[in-house]
Formats: sequence, C-alpha cells, structure tokens
Amino acid sequence: MFTSYWAGPTIAHVIISFGFDDDRYLAWSIEVRRLSGGSFSPLADLFKNSPLVILAADERDVIGLRSNFRGEDVQIYHLRATPAAARLLLREYVSDANALAATPVFYNSLTTNCTTTIVKMMRVAGDAVPTDWRLVVNGYLPEYAYDRGALDTSVPLSQLRSAAHIAARAHDDGVSPNFSRAIRVGVPSPQGAL
Repeated sequence: MFTSYWAGPTIAHVIISFGFDDDRYLAWSIEVRRLSGGSFSPLADLFKNSPLVILAADERDVIGLRSNFRGEDVQIYHLRATPAAARLLLREYVSDANALAATPVFYNSLTTNCTTTIVKMMRVAGDAVPTDWRLVVNGYLPEYAYDRGALDTSVPLSQLRSAAHIAARAHDDGVSPNFSRAIRVGVPSPQGAL
C-alpha cells in the first residue's frame, strides 16, 4: 500500500500494488479525471463533476511520478495478506476497471474516491473492513491498517512510518528498471505480506 501525501498529513492518495513471482509489480491507482483546465475541488466533486478512473501501471509511472517529479511524500507499507486474498482483490480491481469502461461512475470526495473504492473492493473480496473515520481522513490509513493487524505489528508503528518514506531511495534510483526493488529496501514486511 502506498500513501502519497500531497496536501499535508491528513489527506493522501492511496495506491495498491501487487507483486508477482517474477519480481515485477502492478500498481492500481483510483483517481478523479478532471476536465481540461479543471482543478481540485472537494466540494465540486460531491456533485458529479468528474469521472472516476482506475489505472493499472508500472510503479515507476504512478509512484515515480509522485515521488520523483511532483515531490510528494510517498510512503510504502507491506500489507499482510494471503496469496489467495491478494488474487481475489486483484480480480476485483480488474472487474471494477472493466465495469467502468462499460458504465462510467462519477468521482465523489466522500463516497467514491481512492480509499472508499478500495474498501468496497476489499469487502467484495471477503475482507470485513470496519468503518472508521480514518477511511475518510485517509492520511491516517497507516494507523488504521496497523490497528487492524494488516501491517507488521512486531515493530512499533513509528518505526514502520520511518522506513516507509521512499523519497531518498526513489531519487537515488531515478525510476530505473530497478525502481520497485529500490524503494522497498529496509521496509519491514509482515508474515504473509502482499
């Protein structure tokens, strides 16, 4: 799970990435697609202003863009999940992306955003994700995941947070083909990590 902080510590963009046996990763980013010249407006996004899109991309693209070009504070957290649970969630991403191609959906700052859409998919995939204020104020999503045992709880959250910042590793790598491996160096991983 990546959290990309672009407007302070309380709001983040959340991206889920899936690793494969060949050491490659596929990142999924749920985003608002603004009209040309459109700008960020959580109020306007409550009123069917812009469509929702689901992007599947190489981490160098969606993560490198945020860390290396926009200068956002990107953090990575390994999630605890079985391979079967990860496959179910990946299938939900594919299913939802295909459904959007057939029937567009509007982005909504509160109900259909990068975090609530992931939660919906996780619930469909069988995870009982309890409702919590940190799902709306998603800058606190790492604390929520830690409290649920979805992160490595054998170390303090402060240690996970410290290791999670990828800026130095991402800039040192420069979005090379080794980017995904480089940004994971030193990041604690729980048993059964996704």
